[in-house]
Amino acid sequence: MNTPEPLLNASAWPDTSLPTLADEHSWTKIERSPDRKETVMELGLIWGYWGRTMPEDFVELSVEAEKAGFDAVWSAESWGSDAFSPLVLVAAHTQRVKLGTGVVQISARTPTATAMHAITLDHISNGRTILGLGVSGPQVVEGWYGMPSRKPLARTREYVEVLRRVFRREGPMEFQGDHFQMPYHGAGSEGLGKPLKVMTHPLREIPVWIGAEGPKNVAQTVEIADGWIPLYYSPFRPEVYAEELAMARPGFEIAVNVSVRVHDDVEQALYPTKASLGFYIGGMGAKGQNYHTKLMARMGYEQEAYKIQDLFFEGRRDEAIAMVPSEFADEISLVGSVDRIRDRLQAWQESPVTMLNVAARTPEELRLIAELVKG
Repeated sequence: MNTPEPLLNASAWPDTSLPTLADEHSWTKIERSPDRKETVMELGLIWGYWGRTMPEDFVELSVEAEKAGFDAVWSAESWGSDAFSPLVLVAAHTQRVKLGTGVVQISARTPTATAMHAITLDHISNGRTILGLGVSGPQVVEGWYGMPSRKPLARTREYVEVLRRVFRREGPMEFQGDHFQMPYHGAGSEGLGKPLKVMTHPLREIPVWIGAEGPKNVAQTVEIADGWIPLYYSPFRPEVYAEELAMARPGFEIAVNVSVRVHDDVEQALYPTKASLGFYIGGMGAKGQNYHTKLMARMGYEQEAYKIQDLFFEGRRDEAIAMVPSEFADEISLVGSVDRIRDRLQAWQESPVTMLNVAARTPEELRLIAELVKG
């Protein structure tokens, strides 16, 4: 990537000179614990959103991911490339991997427009779409999309309800919510709107996953969605979301972006993670309205979270990165020696997480991560 990316949308940390993975001969198969959950955790390749241009080897590496046994390929959007178009390209060159938007910004399109995109992609891919949604923050929602950012929970609930109705195609769309109305009869209306039913028949009710951070948002996600895409998640602190996830129904999915780096020096291997955390905890959003800062605080690092934000706003970015606790970065990553990664992977295997998303960028990395996670 040419630009830093949100943890929610990608695990592609800022460029460093560190090697990402060891030679193939240094990797060994995982010995499965008899106590681990029966289903082998799935793997996703995350591309995030584009920087200046399309990533190199985008199609080729996505194809290699399918060959290596990966289960999904994810694309994203912010204020550059869109999330759907790259997945059409991947769909044309693959047969099996699921195609996820991680995430589509709900302020970028009406819910019916998003439903049209998802239905089209699902037809092109023969039923492989995962529709990942997110609200983003006020800076993007109001600054780029020119839409109001208030009441994100209510907007998301209505958005998902409209999507479900379109996908089910049970009748013409009639919905009169506080945020979305079909037909529209508000200010500027000609009064001629007609309830319509989507012409292209959906292959199925496309699964909806939501990127969420706050407790209320996660609780709503468990209620209305088929899956959850956390900004970051620590399998060593399951209590942070235990109450919300206790209400999850069978089959609910959780896909987490994780940085995987093989290196003899754990602290050096953590630096890219800490750099990204410093940027998003410190600089993404305004003071008092930064979801990433609040999440770090809820995870037990309140003092450090707000100090990082202070330093970042003072222009002391290097100090902000240095303030990120190594323990925190380590909990949401898989770094160090192969043996260390394998040992710490057990915590992920025993967690509610069902898919690990990684930003591997060579076929060798893809194969080695697949061997490590799936055996």
